[in-house]
Parts: sequence; C-alpha cells; structure tokens
Amino acid sequence: MKAKEVHNFNDEEVDIEIVRLKKRLFELRCQKVTDKIEDTSQFKKVRRDIARLHTERRSREIAKATANSEATS
Repeated sequence: MKAKEVHNFNDEEVDIEIVRLKKRLFELRCQKVTDKIEDTSQFKKVRRDIARLHTERRSREIAKATANSEATS
C-alpha cells in the first residue's frame, strides 16, 4: 500500500483498513508460532501499512482541528 492510495481513502475506509491489517498481523503471528509462515518480510510490510494509516488519520484530525480553530477566530 502506498501513501497516495491512503490519501484517497475516506475516514471510514481508513478505520476499516486498520482493523483489517491488525487482524492480518495477528494471523501472521499465529502462523509464525506454528511454523507455517514462509515470507517473514510480511510482518514489516503490514506494520508499516498500519503506521501509514495511523499517520494519515492523525493528520486529518489535526487538519480538522486547525480548520475549526480558524473558523472560530
């Protein structure tokens, strides 16, 4: 997932995608315990995607707060 793709998501899609990726990370951990995982680089990719989504969600929160404070001033 690229940052440009994340920018195109709406707020609800960002939240849904975070939940989906957290479930995926849990599944990867379970596979690691049972030695069924072949590509361990998936951990890094999923964690980075989650961080990318959290960053986008936070930047939107800041933008909304800034817009609200400017509107009241």
